Amino acid sequence: MEEIRFCPTHGFFRGERCECGAEGEVVISEDRAMRLGRFISGALRHFPDRLRLKMDRHGWVELDELIRAVRRKYRWASKWHVLALIRSDVKGRYELSDNRIRARYGHSVDVDLDFPECQQETLYYGTSEEEADRLVEIGIKPVRQTYVHLSTTLEKSTEVARLRTERPIILEVDVKRAVEKGVRIVQATEDICLSEEIPPECIKKVIKI
Repeated sequence: MEEIRFCPTHGFFRGERCECGAEGEVVISEDRAMRLGRFISGALRHFPDRLRLKMDRHGWVELDELIRAVRRKYRWASKWHVLALIRSDVKGRYELSDNRIRARYGHSVDVDLDFPECQQETLYYGTSEEEADRLVEIGIKPVRQTYVHLSTTLEKSTEVARLRTERPIILEVDVKRAVEKGVRIVQATEDICLSEEIPPECIKKVIKI
């Protein structure tokens, strides 16, 4: 996690310089950004009840409630710090609407994320050599998460898989066939689609990287 800064022209950013070249003002140090990020991720993805957050079925919580929960944990944090973390996140982990906030993906709690249906013909799932044969046989199921996370490009799925293995295997998923079989697949971000369980017959190719 990089430190978070504020540029008067372009707003919050992470790293040493804004896209315009300005150094900006430090808003959150690297260490505090890491701790705050982990807390907010957990609050919106895994344990809202533990923090007394009222989450609706689509994953939304009131922003003010989240900030109060953050303040109980970190007395130094304010709404400014929470917004800095959210708006500087280049991976698009979170979504703000009016005075509500939700995580776009990564949930282990039961949510029904009402994103638009995926329009791509092919999606990709990165895994290890050890797991690939088993997934081709039984299908792709959520592991410790509510949804299967699929990548929109081969490159992104390879990048994700390399976090877990040095020899990634990429499974190509036939979106049209999955939808025909009743599988719901939605577009969470530019890089990530979320799906219910993918049946084995919807895996159309295995790619060794």
